[in-house]
Formats: sequence, C-alpha cells, structure tokens
Amino acid sequence: MKKNRYIIILVILLAVIALVLVLTNSSNTFRRSMSDFAVADTSTVTKIFMSDKNNNSVKLSRKETGAWLLNDAYPALKFNIDLMLKTMTDIQVKAPVALAAHNTIVKHLAVNGVKVEVYQMVYRIDFIGLRWFPHEKLTKVYYVGGATPDNQACYGLMDNSEEPYVIYLPGLRGFVTPRYSTIERYWRDLTVFRVNIEEIKTARLEVPENPEYSFEVQLEKGRLKNFISLIDNKPLPDLDTLKVLNFLAGFRSVNFEAFLNDMDKHTRDSVLASNPFIIITLIDTLNKTRVVRTYHKPNLFAQKDYKGRVLPYDPDRLYAMVNDGKDFVLIQYFAFNKILRPKPYFQKGFKMPEEQPEGAF
Repeated sequence: MKKNRYIIILVILLAVIALVLVLTNSSNTFRRSMSDFAVADTSTVTKIFMSDKNNNSVKLSRKETGAWLLNDAYPALKFNIDLMLKTMTDIQVKAPVALAAHNTIVKHLAVNGVKVEVYQMVYRIDFIGLRWFPHEKLTKVYYVGGATPDNQACYGLMDNSEEPYVIYLPGLRGFVTPRYSTIERYWRDLTVFRVNIEEIKTARLEVPENPEYSFEVQLEKGRLKNFISLIDNKPLPDLDTLKVLNFLAGFRSVNFEAFLNDMDKHTRDSVLASNPFIIITLIDTLNKTRVVRTYHKPNLFAQKDYKGRVLPYDPDRLYAMVNDGKDFVLIQYFAFNKILRPKPYFQKGFKMPEEQPEGAF
C-alpha cells in the first residue's frame, strides 16, 4: 500500500509538472506568435490578400500549375510574386516600438497600414510524417505600416495584438512597405506574347499607312506553310526562311514596359483616334487570337537622327493597346524589334537602314 501511495504521488507530481510546462509553453507560443511575421514555408502558401483603408485591395492566388493569378482575372507578375514570398520568409523583428511612440504608431497602422492575410495548405492530421486531409487555412494576419525615421525598417502589428514592432529585412538597405502594394497594376504581368513556334497558327503584321509592307505567315504543325503579301495575296519571292523563323521565334517572350491606363483621357483618346502604326495579330493552334495595335508616340525630347534632323516620333517607344483592347501601355522597339519587320525584310539580301531603330519602318 505504501509503495502504491508513492507511485500515485509521483504520478500526480509529474502530471502537475507536465501541466505547468504545457501552460508555460502555450504562453510562450502565444507571445511568440504576436511577433512572428515570417512564413516558414512559402511553398504551402495558396493565397495572399492585402487591403488598405483607401478601398484598394489585391488577391494573389496560386493555381494548381504553380502559376499565380491576380484578382481571379490576370496572370500575376512572377518577379514581384517571388519577391513577396522571399520577403515573407526573411522578414524579422528588430525590436518592439518604444513605449513613448506606442500610441502614435498604433494609430498610424490603423489608418495607413496594409492588412495582410496569408492562407496556406495545412493538414488536419500531420504526425510523424503522416499528412492527411489537406485544406486551405488562414494562418497569419498582420498589418504593415510606413518607414521608421532612418528608412531602414518599417512598423508591423500582428492581428489581435496591441504591441507594434519594428520589422526589417536583413541585407536590405531600405524598408519593405512598397512590396506590400495594394495597387493592382503593381502585380499585373507585363507579357504581350509568350508563344512558341509550334503553338503558332498564323502571324499577321499590318501597316495601314504602308499596306505594301503588310504580310501574313501561316504555319502547319510548327512548319512554315505560306508567307503571303496582304496587298495582293501573293507569296513573297526569294523568301529568306531563316528570317521568317527568327521573326516567329520573337513571339516566345515579348513584354511591354508600363501601363498607361491612368493617362489623361483627352491625350489617350487623341492617340487612339489616330491611325494605328502597326497591327500585330497572332492566332495560336487553339484558335486563340491576340491583337496588338501600336501607335506613334510624340518625340517630346526632340531626339535627332544620324543627320541631325529632329525625328517626327519617339525613336525608342510606341503606345499600344493590348489584352483585347483593355490596356493602354508603353512598349519599346528594343523589346518588339524582332516582330516589327516590314515585308521586304524577308527577301534575301535585304538589310534594315542603319539610321532607323531596328524593326522600324
């Protein structure tokens, strides 16, 4: 009996110790969660939602293919997505906000902070390597504010916490607030064309002011079928097939420079009322059609040609309508030159005039 009594007492003591450890650990975990802004494994992140008090918001969702979608409508810019995920992994707490500034910073975060919601794929059962019943779960909510006085960090506050912190990214000379943008265009992909040759059915280039430069290339199973002039519907003599293949390969990766949807309406309408400079039409093997209409951009800085004459238009950039006419953008000859070729260019022996931008007419 006496031996059993000792065992019972020992069990009770161990139970009390275990309970104290659990409660202590839970308390520490809670305190740690109130300052834990980092996401340990961003490969499990399925969605990021950010909003501010100016009614701006963005939703970034990872598709099953691994690609990211913006607001369920547009492909997201991979570079900025990767930058955001790395930021979420590496962000650290430098220190709690000083007591004297506590109330000011909390008010600042309430008015100007960006609310960040992170969703991840988690498992209802995750034990010793066994993972069953995956589901999406909201795992982290916090607010990101403006820069500290030295511009080397910013302020952050976990949801349901009253203690703001100074947060920073090791190695970054600056603060991370701009990476948590709630402006849609910051996250929009800048791709115009991303199509391989074997995916192309028809590539057409029209020059309304010089129809003799217009042409159409037709392919069948990735092989050149026809190259015809649009003005007379006849094939081009002395066709340089290598130049044609280089032209088609140019559609593999073509991006624009910037969105101009916020341009002054009068200026934009004036541009769109003018005749297009070049119209590019691409039809893929799934019969999806993409049309890009380009327009001359005024030579605002009076740039000159090699003879010292002021050029009538900007020699480096064009305006364009892309994405089924939904977006007004700025493009560069440098990015588009491979697919801005006049029909004569594809004849053997033809060379572009040196004084013109490569690809210009």
